[in-house]
Formats: sequence, structure tokens, C-alpha cells
Amino acid sequence: MKKINKSNELLWLFGIIFVALGVSICSKANLGVSMIAAPAFVISEALMPLWSALNVGVTEYIFQGVLLVLLCIIVRRFNWRYLLAFAVAVIYGYVLNLFLWIMGSVEFNTVAMRWVMLIVGDIITALGVACFFRTYMPLQVYELFVAELVERFNLNISKTKWIFDLTLLVISIVLAVTLFGDFKTFDWSTIGYSSFHSIGLGTLVTTAINSPIISLMGKLVDRIFDPTPRFAKLEQLLKRN
Repeated sequence: MKKINKSNELLWLFGIIFVALGVSICSKANLGVSMIAAPAFVISEALMPLWSALNVGVTEYIFQGVLLVLLCIIVRRFNWRYLLAFAVAVIYGYVLNLFLWIMGSVEFNTVAMRWVMLIVGDIITALGVACFFRTYMPLQVYELFVAELVERFNLNISKTKWIFDLTLLVISIVLAVTLFGDFKTFDWSTIGYSSFHSIGLGTLVTTAINSPIISLMGKLVDRIFDPTPRFAKLEQLLKRN
């Protein structure tokens, strides 16, 4: 198969589109979104009745903005490229809103279909992440946060990413419990086919299968695309310290 040449920037665009689409599908499955996406969904659900403009996409980039400020405090430095990561978060937020709007009337009526669509959403999201991993273009704050901690403190990237993901899960659960106050009323017998404010059994399943699916999608991307940059000068600029 002939590869698509000079597709580095295209992979970045695909990354945004596929991640947003995948998260939207997982959300509609109502079994729990990933721990990365969960904080924005929880906060938006709680605060939209008070402020209608605070939809999921807007909440997403605001939350990433808070993470960016926290990152600067922890690593005690600021790099102009951090702002690019926030810009990507803003773009992603609006693309996510677009897909959520498009899928607004879509319903997965059976439990089996919802689980199937959760897996489909996870696969599409993993494809987007695999595209992101192969581009020099700025990523979202989530990836930047882990990368900067690893570089600043010489940490193990796998352990750091695991701790970061687990921390976001804990934050999501704490937010869901404190913002809604209905934790005691949740019927745990429905956990297999219903989420608790965007957190559920699907969140754990997504966490378990995420890494191997990203690896598989990465092999697919490598067979189709040649990640050589089309804009070499832009690559040099973005990689410059």
C-alpha cells in the first residue's frame, strides 16, 4: 500500500476530529466516559443549569486551562508553547461540541448496542490519540502535563501517566459526589447499563483497553501515513526551545 506522503499536519487534524468524535460516541452510550474526559462532563452537567454557556466543550478548555496554570506552578517555568496547547484545547472543545450537537438526537436503545458503541467510541478515540503521537504539532494540555513533569523531574513516563489518569478519575468522582449530592441514591445494580454523572463501568473498561487499542491503531496509522512534515520550517519553530 502506498502511504500518504507528508501527512504530519494532517494527522494532527485527524487527532482532534477522531478524539472528539470518539468521546461523543462514548458519551451517548451512557456507560461512562474516559477518566480524561470525565471532569469536563461532570462539571458541565452540574453548572449548566446555572450558566447555560458552560457546555462540555467550553468546560473542557477551561479545565485544561486550570491544569496549565497548575503545571506552571509545579514545574516553576513558563514556555510560550504552553499557550499553543491551550489553543488546541479550545479548538478541541468546539469540535467536541459540534459532534455532541450532531449526535444530540441519536439513541442507543439496547444495552448491547450501548456497549458496542462504547467500544466503537474507544477505538475511534484511540485512533485519534495514535495520530497525535505521530505529529510535531502542539497537543492538548493533558499530554503536555505528563510530558513536562517527566522532563522536569526525570520521571518514568508510564508511571507518571498512570498516576495522572488515576488522579483525574479521583477528581471526577469527588466532583460528581460533591456537586450533585445524590451519591447515596444511585442504584448500583444498574452500573452495567447506566452511568453516574458520566462515570461508570464503561470508564473502567475504557481505561483497561485504552493502551492496547492505541498501539493497534498506531500500527494502522503507520501503514497508511508517512508522518513527514509538509511545513518543515514550522516544525523547526515549534521544536525550538
